[in-house]
Amino acid sequence: MMLFAIFAAVALSLTSIGIYGVMSYAVSARTQEIGVRLAVGADRRDVIWMVLRQVLGLTAIGLFLGLTGVVAGSGAIRRALFEVQPLDPATIAAAAALLGLVALVAGWLPAWRASRVDPIYALRNE
Repeated sequence: MMLFAIFAAVALSLTSIGIYGVMSYAVSARTQEIGVRLAVGADRRDVIWMVLRQVLGLTAIGLFLGLTGVVAGSGAIRRALFEVQPLDPATIAAAAALLGLVALVAGWLPAWRASRVDPIYALRNE
């Protein structure tokens, strides 16, 4: 059980680092666009919401694919589980909610940084 907990913690850490890295790259690639939006009067809240909407969309796709994989692979792990149902709805929902929360937190920092970009710097950078 301890080994599964360690693997789960490592997987959660890698997930959050991966989401943060992808979102940081996506935001840095859109720096000029974000600068233009801010220069023409977009609110910082709108920029944060724009980036978080992208995070939530990608998270929804990932959760759908992950849940599909759980259902498809539940038979293979049935032998490794002791007194636990392979398709326990509460466990699956808790894991999906935790990963959704991790994705939201990992995507919030790049969104916040994007809202703080100076429009003149962003436009001059290109």
